[in-house]
Amino acid sequence: MGRPKRDVLAAAEESTTPPAELTVSQHVARVVKAEGNSLYNCMLPKQQTVLVELAARFRNTIWIKRGGYVLVDLASIDEKKGRVEGEIVNVVREEKEWRKQSYWPKEFAKATYDDDEEESTVGKMPPSDSEDED
Repeated sequence: MGRPKRDVLAAAEESTTPPAELTVSQHVARVVKAEGNSLYNCMLPKQQTVLVELAARFRNTIWIKRGGYVLVDLASIDEKKGRVEGEIVNVVREEKEWRKQSYWPKEFAKATYDDDEEESTVGKMPPSDSEDED
């Protein structure tokens, strides 16, 4: 039997709103790779890679894709044994809202593309023969 719907909705609602401020041990990180068994390789803003575990309340409820952002708590390092260095305490779902916060790292700035280069032909029809006859 699956989890009650109220648990799923509560976990989803909690991840949509960013916290007002972060504690000293919390960091926003980008997911690099899913290792399996609720373990993820994440990159901190200082280009440091850490192995973190997904909190139990998010397991089988919210899925994290590669390149997504999560809130990582590294304070639980003392409790953990082995390679796990922290825990994912929140998943960034509404990225636009999170980017407005003062604690969002400048290293994770949104990529912008210059349109000054050649005009893209993606999604356009090829030139017709009738244009050459005029």
